[in-house]
Amino acid sequence: MKRSTINTYIQEALTIFTEHHVHLPRWSDWSIDQWKENLSVCQEVLSTGLGWDITDFGSGNYDKRGLFLFTLRNGAPPDYAKPYAEKIMIINENQETPLHYHWEKQEDIINRAGGILVIELYRVGVNDELVSGDLTICIDGIRTHVKAGERVLLEPGQSITMPRSVYHRFYALEGHGYVLAGEVSSINDDDGDNRFHERLGRFPEIEEDEAPFRLMIPDYDKFLNQE
Repeated sequence: MKRSTINTYIQEALTIFTEHHVHLPRWSDWSIDQWKENLSVCQEVLSTGLGWDITDFGSGNYDKRGLFLFTLRNGAPPDYAKPYAEKIMIINENQETPLHYHWEKQEDIINRAGGILVIELYRVGVNDELVSGDLTICIDGIRTHVKAGERVLLEPGQSITMPRSVYHRFYALEGHGYVLAGEVSSINDDDGDNRFHERLGRFPEIEEDEAPFRLMIPDYDKFLNQE
């Protein structure tokens, strides 16, 4: 992904956040110099992976396969012992977050505002294959039976509890606009707790065609020289 494109997506996200009265931490708009000036006091932010996060999952086509996230809180034991994490996400129409599951993380995915969120689920087989058959999940605390691959539609205000080791993919329903989504979960570990059905990358390769408008999580080591 080009840095200029990432910068545009972040600027568009700020407009969406303003429209929906979403307020971010004060460090969310720090310049590189401000990050460097505050290195001694912001180690929790850096170590737990808080901040801006945009990915195309290595697809080269963010509009079709991608996700926009901002991680608000997370843990990283033993130094940062929070047992929970929280994200806010922007999901565009037919923009797929591809099939994946987590060994450790349990999460609630919440449609906070906007359009309709579509989630498809499958059981995981012994060789990580997709398994047909019904699943029992909770939507807003209500036990619900769904078929493998069936589209579960979440309107604004609705949420789904995603069990561990259940394949899921999601996108915003065409014709209803983007979804402003939330995620509340146990600790988030993007380096070791994502199992994609396909061989995919979690973070994008970035072509530096202009300066960063905001530093993203993968940028911290690259730009801050923490040694």
